[in-house]
Amino acid sequence: MAVDTHRKLSGITWVAIALVVIGAINWGLVGLFGFDVVAAIFGAGSALSRIVYVVVALAGLYLIVDTARLREEHRAPRAATVP
Repeated sequence: MAVDTHRKLSGITWVAIALVVIGAINWGLVGLFGFDVVAAIFGAGSALSRIVYVVVALAGLYLIVDTARLREEHRAPRAATVP
């Protein structure tokens, strides 16, 4: 019998992934075209823009920690199974 080693992702992990992807797309647009979507929506240097940048950064840090935890779970020794 096969053991399912896949971990289900929590809702907060999915939100963090979405925020990091949005941040990556924004940085790509800044790099390629000099266009900052966050600044265009909320205003350059506004409090809301800064909050969005901080939330995206926190999502990235969360994913670093979550990825490290996932790696540790994957490395954990498993009990031997007898067929």
